[in-house]
Amino acid sequence: MAKRDYYEVLGVNKNASEAEIKKAYRRLAMKYHPDRNTGDVGTEAETNFKEAKEAYEILSDGQKRAAYDQFGHAGVDPSMGGGPGGFSGAGGANFSDIFGDVFGDIFSGGGRGGGSRVHRGADLRYNLQLSLEDAVAGTTVKIRVPTLVVCTTCRGSGAKKGSKPKTCDTCAGHGQVRMQQGFFSVQQTCPRCHGKGTVIDDPCSSCHGQGRVEEHKTLSVKVPPGVDSGDRIRLAGEGEAGESGGPAGDLYVQVAVKPHEIFTREDSNLFCEVPISFVTAALGGELEVPTLNGKVMLKIPPGTQTGRMFRMRSKGVKPVRGGAVGDLLCRVLVETPVKLTSEQEELLRTFDETMKRGGAKHSPHSTGWVDGVKKFFENMGF
Repeated sequence: MAKRDYYEVLGVNKNASEAEIKKAYRRLAMKYHPDRNTGDVGTEAETNFKEAKEAYEILSDGQKRAAYDQFGHAGVDPSMGGGPGGFSGAGGANFSDIFGDVFGDIFSGGGRGGGSRVHRGADLRYNLQLSLEDAVAGTTVKIRVPTLVVCTTCRGSGAKKGSKPKTCDTCAGHGQVRMQQGFFSVQQTCPRCHGKGTVIDDPCSSCHGQGRVEEHKTLSVKVPPGVDSGDRIRLAGEGEAGESGGPAGDLYVQVAVKPHEIFTREDSNLFCEVPISFVTAALGGELEVPTLNGKVMLKIPPGTQTGRMFRMRSKGVKPVRGGAVGDLLCRVLVETPVKLTSEQEELLRTFDETMKRGGAKHSPHSTGWVDGVKKFFENMGF
């Protein structure tokens, strides 16, 4: 019979945190432990307990979990060269083992034992600011990131060249010690090796026994076309080096697009405001409008009002995740003339007189608004 998915067994999502995985296992372990179930029910419970324990042993270990996420059960199957080896049966387990395995971390803050612990390196984040042009077209940038890398002198062991870490004699390499407190058997982090399972008598002079050193890395980041603020670019294995030879974490480049002088972006569309003269608005005309790919001509029909929106198809952004190219939407703003000469003022007064003689046909919106105000005042009794 095919094995169930480990995440399904524990009832968690694939992006569940360590704490969520531990909480789910704790609940199942308390429910199905054989010491709490007997008879026919106990047989089924024991099977469920073994299944939960196996899932937890894989998903609580960063390296094994990574292998399982990539290759499934084949990546952790002992018969195929991977995995944790054989799983201990639950039938003869002591009920106090549950407290040692599951709750040991709560009392001590340490991890589970079993030799030198291998920890995945921490993920890093880098904030990258881009111009709108580079975000839309795509680019390649070089970044300099401070991080922890494997010490080349000791090759990550932390021990001086020619020596190596020794098994901790306090915990016998398990990384934890067990203390009996009445009914409870409490598992705590070893006070000497601090959970690593090994100690270094002669530390490396370059990393002082840490196995890692601080360094700035220069990386080339390929930014795909169409990225927007909030998008992340993952560089696998470019985070901090892991402890005790563990795998490196990832680097996440967080994109932030700088404000643009002309355009604003909303999803795949671009927006801009285009000021036009009073004469162009009234008589119509053509304007040269910029886009991210060059200049285009925008035709303004006679009688255009301020705030009118013109759509220029496929002059926007092609989304990074695929889809049609967006549009450029131009909102026109009729600009009122300022600093007029006496001659210009006189011409406008003459023009205004001719407008009044024409009645409502020249200013339908204004006339309609005035009529509406008069009716409002009459209804209110003003």
